[in-house]
Amino acid sequence: MPRTTTVESSGCPPLRALTFDVLGLIKVVEARGGQNGDAAKVVERWGEPDASKCVLSASILDRESRPLIGIARKSGSVEIISAINGDLQVQIPDLCQPEDDSIVGVHLLQKHKSGSSSRSCALLASTTKGHVRMESVKLGKTPEKSVRDPSPTVWNVCGSGNILCSKVSEDENHALFGGKGVEVNLWDLHKHEKIWTAKSPPKDNLGIFTPTWFTCATFLSKDDHRKFVAGTNSHQVRLYDISAQRRPVISIDFRETAIKAVSEDIDGNTIYVGNGSGDLATFDIRTGKLLGCFIGKCAGSIRAIARHPELPVIASCGLDSYLRIWDVQTRQLLSAVYLKQHLTSVVFDSHFRSEAPAPQVETAAEEDKAEATPVKRKKEHRGTRKAKSKSSKRSKCEED
Repeated sequence: MPRTTTVESSGCPPLRALTFDVLGLIKVVEARGGQNGDAAKVVERWGEPDASKCVLSASILDRESRPLIGIARKSGSVEIISAINGDLQVQIPDLCQPEDDSIVGVHLLQKHKSGSSSRSCALLASTTKGHVRMESVKLGKTPEKSVRDPSPTVWNVCGSGNILCSKVSEDENHALFGGKGVEVNLWDLHKHEKIWTAKSPPKDNLGIFTPTWFTCATFLSKDDHRKFVAGTNSHQVRLYDISAQRRPVISIDFRETAIKAVSEDIDGNTIYVGNGSGDLATFDIRTGKLLGCFIGKCAGSIRAIARHPELPVIASCGLDSYLRIWDVQTRQLLSAVYLKQHLTSVVFDSHFRSEAPAPQVETAAEEDKAEATPVKRKKEHRGTRKAKSKSSKRSKCEED
């Protein structure tokens, strides 16, 4: 059964996170808050275990009405599902051939080409060979009635090497790409043109140039696409300012293993960094100063870090199969949930509102049985959700 670990703290505030793993499962984790806070619990599980459906990348369109999640799978397909109940909205099969290419990043866009309708969105997906695809989708009542763009925009962001990371800016006008043999570069998503490319740092004092590649990247500010950070396989985090120079403005060495995940804080000055040995820390990117490490070392490589848009918490997950919730001010562990599989990504649903105690799996036998059989929703669930939506912003997700 999912195991929950807590430490002495003010408790975990009410929140909802969705995790994705190597067996293609999506698990909904909620904390209900309360007077003294509460531990996070698994309240719902979507999908069946299947290694070919491993989730490589996930993105949430975090909005009040009809929030959506984009999922890139190992099989080469992309799915758009409801963030409320996991129902499939549309599937894009065979976006790439998994034998010689794989999807690196998927991003759901609300503004680009899709207007402001809650029944539409745009999708950007990139592959290791540098193929980028952008298309708009109009959602129907069923996946069959959803309408995809008949003429999606497709272009290539590298001539050689492998793309390992991609990131779309908050204004959805620009995107970063970088990888092995590919210097991090910036693209205009409206013109589909490269507008800037980084330049490698000079050789060291011995005249030796050590090849590095980029493993993760993120923009620093919602309103400024000119500054961003990128993590490398050489345990280094680099700050770039395209208005200043092509080489890094600041380079930060962090421990001794590859940087696997970076995330920006909402203040635009702080970043969170996770590496291959489970170290998690925060830096002031203006000075490169280490602000501190998060208390409680993870046992495996960190693969994803998510900052809650409103609450002062971050979530991290990775190869030790734990989802951890941290306080960004004290860097204390608030709650941790063991989810059995290696985790690849995590996102927050910021519009979640706590209303009642969350159900959870009672025994290990029930957990194993549920893992082996697909989860089916009860008929009365939809009716209950519809009734509750009249009196609350977000209805509660129930476990069958």
